[in-house]
Amino acid sequence: MSFFKRLKDKLVGNPTEEEKVELIGEEQSTDLQHEDTAEPALLETSNVEVEEKQEQSTNEDMAVVEASNVVEEEKVEEVQEIAVVEEEAVSEKKPSAWSITQKFKAGLEKTRNSFTSKVNDLVARYRKVDEDFFEELEDLLLQADVGFETVMELMDKLRFEVQRKNIKDTNGIQTIISEKLVEIYEQGEEDLIELNMQPNGELTVILFVGVNGVGKTTTIGKLARRLKSEGKTVVLAAGDTFRAGAIDQLQVWGDRVGCEVIKQSEGSDPAAVMYDAIRAAKNRKADVLICDTAGRLQNKVNLMNELEKVHRVISREIPDAPHEVLLALDATTGQNALVQAQTFKEVTNVTGIVLTKLDGTAKGGIVLAIRNKLHIPVKFVGLGEKMDDLQPFDAERYVYGLFAEGLDKELENSEE
Repeated sequence: MSFFKRLKDKLVGNPTEEEKVELIGEEQSTDLQHEDTAEPALLETSNVEVEEKQEQSTNEDMAVVEASNVVEEEKVEEVQEIAVVEEEAVSEKKPSAWSITQKFKAGLEKTRNSFTSKVNDLVARYRKVDEDFFEELEDLLLQADVGFETVMELMDKLRFEVQRKNIKDTNGIQTIISEKLVEIYEQGEEDLIELNMQPNGELTVILFVGVNGVGKTTTIGKLARRLKSEGKTVVLAAGDTFRAGAIDQLQVWGDRVGCEVIKQSEGSDPAAVMYDAIRAAKNRKADVLICDTAGRLQNKVNLMNELEKVHRVISREIPDAPHEVLLALDATTGQNALVQAQTFKEVTNVTGIVLTKLDGTAKGGIVLAIRNKLHIPVKFVGLGEKMDDLQPFDAERYVYGLFAEGLDKELENSEE
């Protein structure tokens, strides 16, 4: 399937599902109307009964009438509250394919403004695809922190494709660049973004690692909210007992998203916190346990020993756990994020990257460098400050975000 076809499918989404949502909304709305019409009948019946009692009783019956009216008012209010809640549930739809794509486009605006605008200028200046064009394109990719190895691989693929298709001019070259970048990222692997969730009834343990200041705790909170919205029960473990305020910060997020936080006092043994958290999660029959950890890198030996101890305690209580070890990296640090990833990969088995603050950097190409150099998939990206701005990474949407304007024009031309 061509890049344009896959891109268009993802932008349009599945209209059948949207029609189902609208149909469900109409059915629930009809049910609510039946409830509303039934309620006045109840009130009328109650009023008749009250009038009959008034004719046969005195002060004692008046008290009964007042109590009955209160009950009727409470019933009306309850029905109205239920209607409001159901109306909100109907109106709350999952983000559409188009809106998710727009998040990637908006989140990569800084990278696109600095990188893609230069690519557009390059394409405008070079009418022919020659070696000078490739050399300037190579420099632009390196400036976007795509990474040396990735750039060299991309250049080889582009040169081969241009020669194979006998391409002479730069028309449509951005499409070829986009296709090759997606190919390099995916490398034939599928479902890279899927979390290793355990079957229903079994506890999934997700361990978060990363240096201080990269947005690790915030990301844990947003991931917990995402999992809760999928109907899962989530427990958080405050394993960063070293940094002042880390426990309180996680508690704030736990309160905000409605998740229990298992914690001890500052300076406690992180492994002991994990032990308590696993026991608590099992007792509460939770689906997911997300564990925070300390992020200091000043002494790699201490970090390694601490993470090894935490890992040992978790795997002793739950075989094969942790099921995911997610490394939080700050995209704004560029190549430094790559260095951090290499360091953590040495001390623990990192299974996926969460790249935070992608909307705040002009060097969003670091995604490709991490994937190609370390062979660790980027599973989530932070595209803004809102709760739903933590999105599963998608290579095609990511590349579209890099080349949005140019690809939009080429997409229009391809449909004409």
